[in-house]
Amino acid sequence: MAANLVNVEAVSKVYGTRALLDGVSLGVSEGDRIGVVGRNGDGKTTLVRVLAKLEEADSGRVTHNGGLRLGVLTQHDSLDPAATVRHEVIGDLADHEWAGSAKIRDVLTGLFGGLDMPGFPQGLDTVIGPLSGGERRRIALAKLLIAEQDLIVLDEPTNHLDVEGIAWLAGHLRERRSALVCVTHDRWFLDQVCTRMWDVQRGTVHEYEGGYSDYVFARAERERIAATEEAKRQNLVRKELAWLRRGAPARTSKPRYRIEAANELIADVPPPRDDAELMKFASARLGKTVFDLEDVTVQAGPKVLLKHLTWQLGPGDRIGLVGVNGAGKTSLLRALADAAVTQGEKQPAAGRIAVGRTVRLAYLSQDVTELPPALRVLEAVQQVRDRVDLGKGREMTAGQLCEKFGFTKEKQWTPVGDLSGGERRRLQLLRLLMDEPNVLFLDEPTNDLDIETLTQLEDLLDGWPGSMVVISHDRFFVERTTNRTLALLGDATLRMLPRGIDEYLERRRRMVEAAAGAPAANTAGAAPAAKAVKAASAADARAAKKELQRIERQLDKVSEKESALHARIAENATDFAEVAKLDAQLRELGAEREELEMRWLELAEDA
Repeated sequence: MAANLVNVEAVSKVYGTRALLDGVSLGVSEGDRIGVVGRNGDGKTTLVRVLAKLEEADSGRVTHNGGLRLGVLTQHDSLDPAATVRHEVIGDLADHEWAGSAKIRDVLTGLFGGLDMPGFPQGLDTVIGPLSGGERRRIALAKLLIAEQDLIVLDEPTNHLDVEGIAWLAGHLRERRSALVCVTHDRWFLDQVCTRMWDVQRGTVHEYEGGYSDYVFARAERERIAATEEAKRQNLVRKELAWLRRGAPARTSKPRYRIEAANELIADVPPPRDDAELMKFASARLGKTVFDLEDVTVQAGPKVLLKHLTWQLGPGDRIGLVGVNGAGKTSLLRALADAAVTQGEKQPAAGRIAVGRTVRLAYLSQDVTELPPALRVLEAVQQVRDRVDLGKGREMTAGQLCEKFGFTKEKQWTPVGDLSGGERRRLQLLRLLMDEPNVLFLDEPTNDLDIETLTQLEDLLDGWPGSMVVISHDRFFVERTTNRTLALLGDATLRMLPRGIDEYLERRRRMVEAAAGAPAANTAGAAPAAKAVKAASAADARAAKKELQRIERQLDKVSEKESALHARIAENATDFAEVAKLDAQLRELGAEREELEMRWLELAEDA
């Protein structure tokens, strides 16, 4: 039987007039991997701080097993600004000692990209004081993971990590023997790591077995039983469950609930989006041209981030953009936004960006736009407009959309200056959507948003007709809201990934392994041969890139034909002969797409 590590007995904690924890009793045992979820401000961080004895409870008792080795990652680190990275992470270990440790090598490579810490000016000897908050947080996480603990408590560990870093951290935590309690809004991460869930709601904590997918099902089942039939039909949790069961890859290896029960629960839930209908509506609003890039070069100062880029963002395209930090994701969006704002007058360093005449762009940047602190939330939204058309005959007032984004009637009269970082982020996004754009650029939209707000945002975007590009390290959000994935791998090119983020991680892994195993040139006499090989390789790569662009255009045409066929099938739903004929054409297009994608993958290796 697993030993009990921590007991929380009848604990209460009050801030002002609000009870964040009200008589909560919980336990953490050896081998537990617990994910903590809940709305911002409902007490997730308070719960884990009380559990770790970083805060005193107002009443009740928290007991730790004797000799418990506890590691805690808080949202604010306690690193010495005058110390070096080496001193904080490795301590007094000699170089041969830490370099000989597989765990230390794994942590440094996983979090910093190599033992020499390439992103830091002096590597391990970099002084911590001048570093950014994200760099300091990774150092604190590395220090924690290198040590040995019985229990690890992590508060938002995926903040400031890219997709690769999050995937590495999930694998690392799965292999550790330490028990884990983790607060995070990253749903993919929860499914990969956790086997139990704590849902913090209004002072109480509901416990669920399984990862995030199992939690969503159990919560939907609980609400189905408690709700009336009509309220049950409108429950967003059921829509997210439909996505998990139908659209996304398998999230858990051993479902804890009967598949039949899950299927029955979502039997009358439509798919999250009607892509064919949205594409048709988007084309009507935008015309044929949104953004056309021809032989474009994007620079940040003297650094060339993208070169010879030819690409088209069409009406209704929903693109997830992933890539290594510094590869140019944000710079690409800024170049497109500059061209849109200036009606094509401001162009990149080389090449040309053509912008459709009907484009109305909304750009959610990583910087939170500051508003007058005395302005009320509802007033800030009404400054943009009072009502918004969401398409398909749906219309919402500013107040209704505020409620959909978690601003209750009382909260709508809160001064902007009193809002938290997450609430300001929500308000920023809300104001953008109120302006009725038909093109949406979202750069890290999930920062500071809780899972419930993310679910509401995903539901809103499901029915939003327009073109959209999403940059996010939240893998679940990217897969949930977009249809295609493009990647910047740090080689100044933009690549389409037919298999999405899984393919991106595989490619990055191969690139890292190739870089680590590439033998250095060892003789001067080999130089001429090396030059000849390099020239031949460059010519092959250029030819492959041209072929890739041709195939991508063909794939776009196939997608358009498939969308048109889906629309015709919907129009002729009662004509079985016509539907059978259209379905045969659809299967032919599917085979053509598969063949093109396989050829694309082969050429991508050469390019």
